[in-house]
Amino acid sequence: MNEQCDLAIVGAGPAGMAAAIAAAECGLSAIVADEQFAPGGQIYRGIEAVAASRPQTYAACGEDYAKGLDLVRAFRDSGARYRSRASVWRIDEDRTVYWSDGERSHRMQARSVLIATGAIERPVPIPGWTLPGVHSCGGAQILFKSADLAPGGRTVLAGSGVLLFLYAWQLLRRGVAVDAILETTPPANYARAARHLPGALAAAGYLRKGLQMIHALKRAGIPIERGASSLRAVGKRRVERIEYRAGGRARSMPVDTLLVHEGVVPHVNLAFSIGCETAWDPVQLCFRPVLQPSGETSVPGVFVAGDGAGIAGAVAAQHGGTLAGLSIAKQLGAIDDARMETLAAVARAQLKKHLCVRPFLDTLYQPAREVLAPSDPDTIVCRCEEVSAGQIRKLAAEGCAGPNQLKAFVRCGMGPCQGRLCGLTVAGLLAEARGKAVAEIGHYRVRSPVKPITVGQLAGLDDPMEGV
Repeated sequence: MNEQCDLAIVGAGPAGMAAAIAAAECGLSAIVADEQFAPGGQIYRGIEAVAASRPQTYAACGEDYAKGLDLVRAFRDSGARYRSRASVWRIDEDRTVYWSDGERSHRMQARSVLIATGAIERPVPIPGWTLPGVHSCGGAQILFKSADLAPGGRTVLAGSGVLLFLYAWQLLRRGVAVDAILETTPPANYARAARHLPGALAAAGYLRKGLQMIHALKRAGIPIERGASSLRAVGKRRVERIEYRAGGRARSMPVDTLLVHEGVVPHVNLAFSIGCETAWDPVQLCFRPVLQPSGETSVPGVFVAGDGAGIAGAVAAQHGGTLAGLSIAKQLGAIDDARMETLAAVARAQLKKHLCVRPFLDTLYQPAREVLAPSDPDTIVCRCEEVSAGQIRKLAAEGCAGPNQLKAFVRCGMGPCQGRLCGLTVAGLLAEARGKAVAEIGHYRVRSPVKPITVGQLAGLDDPMEGV
């Protein structure tokens, strides 16, 4: 039987859980669908199990991770219905949500929908990034949290962004030291970010924690080399060494495991598939949905909260989720304007405080041009279809106008990832080749199903609807 609710939430990370709690407290019925086995999202992944059975890992992840346990418990107690291992693959404009768990598919009808799918790592298309032994920092951190697995052998972290140092610090606290950290932050970014430093001091706790992590890594003897560029993973059957430039010289370092990272971007495919209006963010260098102050998209009744609306971090996502839940409750008539303002006051103030640091961090960790549009023509951009940067530039020179036309030529963005891993790089390459802004080039047209599903899953849809 198909479920019905006031609010359907996609994603049980900080924003989704906070929204469910707020909505339930206002008397709304909420259903939260999430792909993981337990609530927490990526940032608080597996926190209940880790806290209960792996105290060393729990401690190594730090106090910010530990704070997620109270949020998960509050979510469990909220009365919201939770659907784990639920992969949402379609949302209709009438707010019908379709999802699969195993071989069965289901749908639920909601009065409002909140997309809280969070962030994904920005692709890091360097030569050799498809070699075995090359992984993303985020992927490695997931294994650390969910299975207590740490990289083995000679391990190097390369890239830019907060997670680069956070993950190295977490490994260090667990007794696993990496061999080196190669930071690719462009030197010019420091001067550009400096003008935002006074505003960032309103959230000085972020800066203090970052400096403490870097100091701990240095104190442990882990080399941190800044100004690295032109990264290249080299090997025959797997990665054997990393080649790069630093200090004006070509350098090389043997590795068994190379972990790369260049920040995170909103996970927007689900919002795109409904036809939500989008815009290019010139600071975070990504596409994001255009939202009203309430968090509502251009599609009536569909909202976005958390990092899926723009990268702001876990704590900001939680407060943003609370505000979205309250806004939906107000729109559905569960609370009036006065009650809304009373309940939203604390979350709104906290969100404003935590957003103060974003201009500084976003400017400091803007990726280099070679990340956005790799110069080496042999660099694989679309891993699903093995399309290179050179092929994309060649097609652009021959008149290919945008990402959607590119699909017809080389199937870019048509593999299992549905463009999540190549979309931004494809747009960057086409923009560079055609001398246009990325905003003009646009992004892939995303259609449902946004996640691969089998014919059996589709046939197993509860009470199937005509045309689905």
